[in-house]
Amino acid sequence: MSQHPLRSLIENKPLLESIAEEYGTPLYLYSGDRIKNNLDRLSTSLNDHFEKNQIYFAVKANSNPHLISFMKINYPDLGCDCSSPGELFVANKTGIPAERCLYTGNYESSDDLKAALGSGCHINLDDIQSFHRLAEIQVPEEISFRVNPGFGSGRFKEITTGGEKAKFGIPKEKIVEAYRLAQAHGAASFGLHCFTGSGVLDENYFTELIRAVLEISTLVETNCEIKLEYISIGGGYGIPYKDEDPILNIDRVFQNIAKEFYSVYTKQECPVFCIEPGKYLVGDAGILLARVTGVKESYKSFIGLDAGMETLMRPVLYGAYHRIYKVGEPEATPDMTADITGRICENTDRLAVDRPFPTVAEGDLVAIMDTGAYGYSMAHQFNTRPRPAEVLLEGNTASLIRKRETVEDIFKGCDV
Repeated sequence: MSQHPLRSLIENKPLLESIAEEYGTPLYLYSGDRIKNNLDRLSTSLNDHFEKNQIYFAVKANSNPHLISFMKINYPDLGCDCSSPGELFVANKTGIPAERCLYTGNYESSDDLKAALGSGCHINLDDIQSFHRLAEIQVPEEISFRVNPGFGSGRFKEITTGGEKAKFGIPKEKIVEAYRLAQAHGAASFGLHCFTGSGVLDENYFTELIRAVLEISTLVETNCEIKLEYISIGGGYGIPYKDEDPILNIDRVFQNIAKEFYSVYTKQECPVFCIEPGKYLVGDAGILLARVTGVKESYKSFIGLDAGMETLMRPVLYGAYHRIYKVGEPEATPDMTADITGRICENTDRLAVDRPFPTVAEGDLVAIMDTGAYGYSMAHQFNTRPRPAEVLLEGNTASLIRKRETVEDIFKGCDV
């Protein structure tokens, strides 16, 4: 059983109550100390095992520019993994140089491709047809392709991005064709990309993945007579969402990957090894603070919050589990079983189902854990509910990093 790294923060009821009073609820609160700890652990392990490497933060996980700037201050070599023009905009806004940005779209429009070209970033294409669309605009000197190795893994099937049912990547049987096409159009420098799923806690999976990627990189280099400039195996480094989940030994992950990597490449002449972590860096650093708005005894018990599926989509989207604590009493003994829900007019509006929970009353503050990744970035405005504020906590100092949206903000685009 692992104790949550932010357990002591949840015990600090006066601090969290003061933050909730000042900024309101629901509220996304991020621990800067935990983000820095995660980044230090990841970068130290990566640098210990790979002389040439690049960390691209997966902007899709959390696109708040203040958080990206915070990470960049603590790790100046940070890059950004972007999947849309908006994410490229955020990377540029935070001062991440184009040469440390990788754009990986899928089913990109011409406007998407123009934005990627215009930014000067590394472009990684998901399909051979994407290259044909790109070539109609401009063929860059450097190009990368995303390969689907025929298998994948993820905490849920919905976030498994490799294998025969995945919408992502070029089948490994067609990958050489993609590079030959790019060569024929004048591309002269190449990368290789593979990302097969999110939230993986089995360290052996990453060894299996790099072996498959290295077979493909060797195939491409041999058949096309090229040397790859970089190889990215994407993200997927999982975090515990339950007390009983294992903690991924990231140092051993990179140690095992490096052993395979340097069995194919020499340390002097090898591609840059790249990764694209998102939730590993920010996931467990985020807390969603919410107030109890009602406790209902019906055919079953319900605890109503001012946060629901519009604030945090993961439970309804994937059936994801998030630990939820009563603020100030994370060790409180459960004395009821309830569904924890929000205010949305959908019966799927559940943040937890049949969850053992301590007695709470209207106005009590609860903390929904591990919401730093795919929390705010998936928040939406269904039922015309404005999105929450975001706050960064450094030590005991809280700073507003995104204002709470207003109803008026939602309708600004209608003033035409």
